[in-house]
Amino acid sequence: MYNFDLEMSHLKIAIINGPNLNLLGIRQPEIYGSQTFEQHYTYLESKFPNVEFSYFQSNSEGDLVDYLQKIGFEEVCIILNAGGYTHTSVAIADAVAAISAKVIEVHISQPAAREEQRHISLLSKYAKGSISGLGLYSYEAAIQYYTNN
Repeated sequence: MYNFDLEMSHLKIAIINGPNLNLLGIRQPEIYGSQTFEQHYTYLESKFPNVEFSYFQSNSEGDLVDYLQKIGFEEVCIILNAGGYTHTSVAIADAVAAISAKVIEVHISQPAAREEQRHISLLSKYAKGSISGLGLYSYEAAIQYYTNN
C-alpha cells in the first residue's frame, strides 16, 4: 500500500512530535543536541525533495490523539516521537492502534539507556517499527525506510 514510485507520485510523510520537542536545541543539548527541530526539518525537506512532508508538534496529549485520528486514515506514513507520552499514554497508543496509516516510532535518545520509567513503550506494540538512540538521524532513518519500502 505504501510502496510508492517516487517518479510517479509523492510519498507523504507526517512527522508528529510530542511534548518538549519544541525545545530541541536548548533542552539538554548533551542528550538531544544543539539543533532545533525546525532546522532539522528544513534539512529533511532538502534531502528528500520527492517526499511531501507535514509537521505537527504539541505538548498536549489530546491534541496528539486528535491529529493522529485526523490524518491516520489518509494515504500517509507517520513518524511519531511521542516524547514522554511514549511511556504513559494509553490514549496515544490506542490512537496508533486504531488508524490505518503505518507508524514508525522514533526517539532521539536511547530510552533503554535512561531512567527506568523510560524503558517501556506503550506505542511499540502498534508501530511498524521503532528507531532510537541515533539523535536526529532517527527521523532520517525512518524516512529511508518509507522511501525504500
